[in-house]
Amino acid sequence: MKIEYPIRLQSFLAKSGFGSRRGCEELILQGRVTVNGKRIKILGSKVEIDDVVYVDDELAEPADKSFYLVLNKPIGFVCTNYDPFETSYARDLIDIPQKNLLYNVGRLDKDSSGLIIFTNDGDFANKVMHPSNEIEKEYLVKVDRLITRKDLERLKKGDIPPYHIVDYKKETKTWVRITLFEGKNREIRKMLEALDFEVVKLIRIRIGKIELDKLANGRYRTLTKPEIDSLLKGENK
Repeated sequence: MKIEYPIRLQSFLAKSGFGSRRGCEELILQGRVTVNGKRIKILGSKVEIDDVVYVDDELAEPADKSFYLVLNKPIGFVCTNYDPFETSYARDLIDIPQKNLLYNVGRLDKDSSGLIIFTNDGDFANKVMHPSNEIEKEYLVKVDRLITRKDLERLKKGDIPPYHIVDYKKETKTWVRITLFEGKNREIRKMLEALDFEVVKLIRIRIGKIELDKLANGRYRTLTKPEIDSLLKGENK
């Protein structure tokens, strides 16, 4: 991953594995970033190749390689790199020497499983997460009782603001495939709870053209170049 200096501080942090550029902007605004011992709180600052950058007490060093991985996250693991109340992190399931540089693109809550992308490329993460790309996220959802097409049509029409689904397909009386674009925090659970359903199981089975397929629970693999390109182009199934 070639870096041209000077580079904006938030981009430098993103390439060092501290999150998307937007997330790194928040780190700067929170006063958690220092450059050569000086605390930086203003966006737009740039760093040179010899500058020493810290986030809290952790040295920021860009990787010389970009990583693009997809993990089948098991239930019970959280999609964050630090939480004082948690011990099981999804990133720890990825066994590469540079895993400390990785962060998740989007999230899956602790009680859900399925596909989650990890990278150290902040530009890639931003493009994949941006709503304008309209990358589909497809979920297989089991609820606690019969769910009807009428219920699902309400969700598709946006009767539970601010949420709505892109499409759905009933599999059985209680299992349904639900497709979203953004996938806000616990979005599916919240909209179904608004209709008095309890989500018993939730599995993300597709992101754009990337499918869960035969990737075993708790296992990961590297995304192929065509898969990466399809995500950047916002291509769906």
